[in-house]
Amino acid sequence: MNSDSAHRSLNGNRRDAFTIMEVMVAMFLLALLITAVYGAISNGVSTMRMARENMRATQILLERMETIRLYHWGQLTPGFVPTNFVVNYDVTSQSTNSGILYYGSVSIAPANAGTSYSDDMKLVTVRLDWKTGRIARTRQLTTYVCRTGIQNYTY
Repeated sequence: MNSDSAHRSLNGNRRDAFTIMEVMVAMFLLALLITAVYGAISNGVSTMRMARENMRATQILLERMETIRLYHWGQLTPGFVPTNFVVNYDVTSQSTNSGILYYGSVSIAPANAGTSYSDDMKLVTVRLDWKTGRIARTRQLTTYVCRTGIQNYTY
């Protein structure tokens, strides 16, 4: 056999296959795709968790503000209205040992509006602090309460 026929016979019997370089590139692209999908899912889950925590914080703030609205003028004092409170993320849980805890404070101060009726107004601020992982977060609502306000129209 001459060298041409040996060369042809090797080429004729040669099977087509991927080279090691092609396999490595394909594995790299697959790993890149899996990493991107994992990152997208992880980001979506954390975004939803933060949105739920924000919604719960809003619920707590509104609940406290609605409670303030039901007090009459004589009760709007720091001694009568609780100034600090702790609320759990889970509404059904009575334990303060599990989950996210919202630490709240209520401050009642003179309005100092610079008007003749300033003595008949108070500034009420409800503030919440909590942590998402290691991130400290806060939210607050502020309103004015007037001596002749809506609390006089409750039945």
